[in-house]
Amino acid sequence: MRHDSLIAFLESPASYPHGPAEVRAIQTHISWVFIASPLVFKVKKSLNLGFADFSTLEKRRYFCQREVDLNRRLCPEIYLGVVPIYQTASGFSFEAKGEIAEYSVKMRELPRGGFLNELLEKNRVGEKEIERVISRLHRFYESETPTAEIEKWGTPEKLKISTDENFAQVEPFVGKTISTAAFETIRHFTNQFYVVNENLFRERIQQQRIRDCHGDLHLDHIHITPERLSIFDCIEFNDRFRFIDIANDLAFLAMDFDFQGRRDLANLVLQTAAREFSDAGMLKIADFYKCYRAFVRGKVESIQATEPETADPIKYETIAGRYFHLALRYAVAGSKPLLLVVMGRIGTGKTSVARELGRELDWRVFSSDEIRKTLAGIPLSERTQQNRRYEVYSGQMTHQTYRKLVEDGFGALKKYPGAILDATFSTRSLRQFLRDECEKANVRLRVVELDVDPDEIKRRLRSRKNNVGEISDARLEDFEKLSATYESPSELAPDVIRVSKTRSVSNTVQAILLHLAEKQVVGTDRRAVR
Repeated sequence: MRHDSLIAFLESPASYPHGPAEVRAIQTHISWVFIASPLVFKVKKSLNLGFADFSTLEKRRYFCQREVDLNRRLCPEIYLGVVPIYQTASGFSFEAKGEIAEYSVKMRELPRGGFLNELLEKNRVGEKEIERVISRLHRFYESETPTAEIEKWGTPEKLKISTDENFAQVEPFVGKTISTAAFETIRHFTNQFYVVNENLFRERIQQQRIRDCHGDLHLDHIHITPERLSIFDCIEFNDRFRFIDIANDLAFLAMDFDFQGRRDLANLVLQTAAREFSDAGMLKIADFYKCYRAFVRGKVESIQATEPETADPIKYETIAGRYFHLALRYAVAGSKPLLLVVMGRIGTGKTSVARELGRELDWRVFSSDEIRKTLAGIPLSERTQQNRRYEVYSGQMTHQTYRKLVEDGFGALKKYPGAILDATFSTRSLRQFLRDECEKANVRLRVVELDVDPDEIKRRLRSRKNNVGEISDARLEDFEKLSATYESPSELAPDVIRVSKTRSVSNTVQAILLHLAEKQVVGTDRRAVR
């Protein structure tokens, strides 16, 4: 009841000595923010989430002061101080003396229209704005002297404290905002990256890249006007979230641009920083940190969805799901566009696996069966008549089908970070065509071959006879002929990922994602499989 009455007090314009016309309230998973123009008041929630503990009044006072002191490093003109809120006989007050009921951070309001997310919506973020941000951050990082206490948080052992904590806190949301396959793949990628790239983390420490950073560097926390650049709302509640690699700090901003579909600006952030900081190593570790940042945002949005005050939990669950999709993409494909091919003999379950991969990664899926029938003018749900089989499956039509398949995949990469092709790719010539086209288009390629026991394939083909919605024309009577013409992709070894599909679709997809993450960890990405 005290909490509710305090929130009601802070939502009322009459409560403030400066007499604002209105008050707008915004809540996060750990705070309430009250915009009472031209001032803003921020109150911390009384909670303990493990990584943030505001469970007592004294802790909230301490962290309010920490917020003011730390944020004055980058924007001293905004953070005015900490003010108490008193409990009196007649209610709460900013002025009348009594028992201190709560503490609030008092700030100047930044004018609307200048936040980086607002500028992005108006397409007003470009090279000039990115360079201003990076230049300001460069001066900030240089002003922060690394110490032994700070630098130890750049080791894999210390970093693992934060990532293990994240996985533990997200586990309750598995099956709700994140799938089991995505959760296990991201966790595997993260833990293996520590092992395989331990020297990279040590090099970052030796190069003094671990500083007392901002810690929460995303679009909403950067405000730009012609006269001033303000970077605010850094992490105050947990030092280890600020004692980080500058690549970790900047990865948050780059990830945020990726989340908004601006891969170009995400790349510009990191490339500009790497150049200005003379830090080529930043680009080697950026995807790891972007994965970490996207996963944290998914966690935060998931927590927000469970808050009693949250009016629209579905909204936050949806946003959380999008962040987890992004984290998974970093884990299995990195930041560069990727064409993922799911190939194999007939009846191996390529279509169901490709579709499930598409759902996990939020990528478009293109099917050779669908394209072939569309080119031939045959309804997808109808089996090709016998008198048209020679024409529809001729070498010429097959070439047209696969050319259109690859073109559609490349087209999707202009908008999406990845695309999936579902086709047998049964001959070396078709696979060579694919590789050559990827090489010419400068597109990375990953190939997954599904392998299923012949008896199981026959069982599946037999069951297709009564399946009205089956798009593929292949049936049991086609098995021997098509199997005889299938050429094993031995020329792709060891780059091809071969998965035996004897388990469920979900288990097969998880196995594929784990294999992709393994390759991402060891840095074997190539523009095309060679």
